Amino acid sequence: MSLLGHIGGAERLVVDAAVGLQKLGHTVEIYTSHHDTAHCFDETRDVHNINPPFPRNINGKFHILLAHLRQLHLTYHLLQTTASNYDVYFVDQLSTCIPAIRLLARKRVVFYCHFPDKLLANGEFVEGKMKKRGGLLKRAYRLPMDWLEEITTRNADIILANSSFTAGVFKAYFPSIHRTPRVVHPGINLLSYEPPSGHQDPDIATVSSDRPTFLSLNRYEKKKNIGLAIDAFALLKQILTRPQHEGLLRNPRLVVGGGYDPRVEENMMTLVSLIDRAKAASLSYTIITPPSSNITIPPFNTTTLNPDILFVLSFTSTQRAALLSAASTRALLYTPANEHFGIVPVEAMSCGLAVLACNSGGPTESIVDDPPSQRTGWLRAPDAAGWAAALVEIASLSPSETSALAERARTRARDHFGMEAMALKLDQALVEAAGMGKVATPAFLWFGSFILVTLFAYFMAIVYTS
Repeated sequence: MSLLGHIGGAERLVVDAAVGLQKLGHTVEIYTSHHDTAHCFDETRDVHNINPPFPRNINGKFHILLAHLRQLHLTYHLLQTTASNYDVYFVDQLSTCIPAIRLLARKRVVFYCHFPDKLLANGEFVEGKMKKRGGLLKRAYRLPMDWLEEITTRNADIILANSSFTAGVFKAYFPSIHRTPRVVHPGINLLSYEPPSGHQDPDIATVSSDRPTFLSLNRYEKKKNIGLAIDAFALLKQILTRPQHEGLLRNPRLVVGGGYDPRVEENMMTLVSLIDRAKAASLSYTIITPPSSNITIPPFNTTTLNPDILFVLSFTSTQRAALLSAASTRALLYTPANEHFGIVPVEAMSCGLAVLACNSGGPTESIVDDPPSQRTGWLRAPDAAGWAAALVEIASLSPSETSALAERARTRARDHFGMEAMALKLDQALVEAAGMGKVATPAFLWFGSFILVTLFAYFMAIVYTS
């Protein structure tokens, strides 16, 4: 079995899928066109990294075109070497390679859709509508790319999706594909979220506190809407000054942790905007990085003693586990709207932590809000006042109510979103695909049209850059 993908933060699923399938007795190998050993998951040290001759972008543009070409180069390498060694291929994100694997290697392919790329690239997706962005040239450039995505995805033997939300969007925006993807929710390794055995780790010491803590874990990106957490926390602080809520929470703090790369402009600009938001709400803050990190902290006027907000840039796995499992952590604030699935709420539930999330996208499948007797979290519209009210409700839970909610959350995470549950569903799909036998008809004319589209897109890139 072979898995093709790009190793990165969004592809934790691919790594966990490989580990889970290996435990079920399968031989799994991962192929990728980009792998940085200095910034990767520990389990991926031995992946097959095939370096392509194409850059990842040209002056910050043509990402998707070059991604297609990079995957085609990887596929060519497989076809020339080891393609026939595998029974079935598991492909995620880009579907470009599917026709070549099926028609030239004559192997079956299972494709896992995180979210249609045409929707990620063409604008900000809001359930039921699309906010278009980009000029005429970009839309012309995207036209063959979007068409290519649809026809190559259609060629997969089995199509999976990470949530019912994504499957519904897939069905609506790929009209020529008359199949609804099967839903296989991402799973997590529950053992990775067990409380750390001690506080000797210097990374843990930098984030630990007995103060009541609200937690936000997301990449520093605009679409993650982390500002909602800051606004809701600011309103909560105001509510706590009222006589009827006196003593409810003493000196709470908000910890904002997430992936941060100083080389990525969006990460830097998002951090700046969040700091501006904190200042506007008269909230003190400080910024830290793990002691093991070499990230330089931007020069801001921070407050080191008991700040209202702690910004953690690129937190470690041990910091994540410590924060999620700490007795002082009261809730996870998961701020993205229309999230395709969202693994962080599941991570929080596995630690018995209450979750507050937007009432759209994947979290509506992972979190139970109603009835209250079965609740594992709160689903609310992305409105600061509504979120602040939910935080007051969470803070007002009695110890017995908190304990009962924690047990329900752990049970739901284990039964529905454990790595074992995901691996079993993937195993079923992969065994079914392999059981279909070799692809019988090498439709070279169809594949020729596929190559022509790719060459046409490449020609467009040359024209635009000339």
